[in-house]
Amino acid sequence: MKPSLSRTAAVASVAMAASLAPAAGALAAAPAAPASPASRPAASSPSAAPGKGVRLHSNAELARELRRIERAGHGRVKVRSIGTSNEGRPLWFATLGTGPKRLMYVTQQHGDEPLGTESALQALRTLGVGDGRDVRRLRSKVTLGIVVRANPDGHEHRWRYNYDPDADPEYGEKGKGYDINRYHDPAVRPEDNPVPEAAAVERAYARFRPSVMVDYHMQGRYAFPPPDGREITTSIQWPTAQGVPAGALKRSRQVAVRVNGAFTRAGAVVSQYPGGSYQGIARNAYGLRGSASLLVELSDLPPARQRFQVRTAYLSMVDLAGAAASGRLDGIDPARADAIPPRGPELPQGARAESAEAA
Repeated sequence: MKPSLSRTAAVASVAMAASLAPAAGALAAAPAAPASPASRPAASSPSAAPGKGVRLHSNAELARELRRIERAGHGRVKVRSIGTSNEGRPLWFATLGTGPKRLMYVTQQHGDEPLGTESALQALRTLGVGDGRDVRRLRSKVTLGIVVRANPDGHEHRWRYNYDPDADPEYGEKGKGYDINRYHDPAVRPEDNPVPEAAAVERAYARFRPSVMVDYHMQGRYAFPPPDGREITTSIQWPTAQGVPAGALKRSRQVAVRVNGAFTRAGAVVSQYPGGSYQGIARNAYGLRGSASLLVELSDLPPARQRFQVRTAYLSMVDLAGAAASGRLDGIDPARADAIPPRGPELPQGARAESAEAA
């Protein structure tokens, strides 16, 4: 049974206190995120088989849940549409806090990568509905905005791209649509952008003016090579495009160190993501615009571990906001980002099957 919002708020206060605690194991002690409502999963992923793993919010359920959070927050959370998809679905932007430090998260640019959206809903409950002392202090220091499911059409169609059957894109698939995460190029005006979802994120970014931008995705399954051999649960990467201002790159690497620490303390196994340098990728594009920018890729683990993935991403969202609020983010040595190991090879199908049975 899904817990009531009042119970969620009580749980959230505990999670918030844990996320702000300086002890190395504090995040790992935080409670798991509550279950999402029953809904059909994104069938494009075998780890989202019916009856197993995390149950995902449909687009209609997502809208209702955001409104419930907005009501339960008594004005602390504001939800509005920043645009519409090609099929007319709203693109939701939820904001909370009044502080001068502005952070922006984006989830599910790729429609078949849904777990970041479920994490974002829990973060909104914790930071917007919760009203403990630590949460109130955070909201006074930080303003957080989250684009919750940037690709509702892709979610509906259970594929990576937006929905544009007339598309013949450079990045995407002809007859399906555009890869939204390749269309954030700072050199292209939003009004000239062929992808309405990417243009909406660009406009929201320009209005919101965040100093930190984090983009949540999903990837396949990878492991570190022997003798380590551990399966990677999360990969992260900062901007790698030419021309990113030195200050933005430094701050991006500081964010990477903090996010790596949050995931690791929660039990995740983190690597660097081997991303490209194309400036249209959101990670690069918002770094080029001057923000600290980070990509987070949650691995597509077996169903039994999906709740773990949602929980660790949720904790990373709350922890980063807390670090920004306290000023701890500014004191991080960016060179520590180099210690995050590179991603290992993709797991072969046989190894995946063995891992799934073990889980």
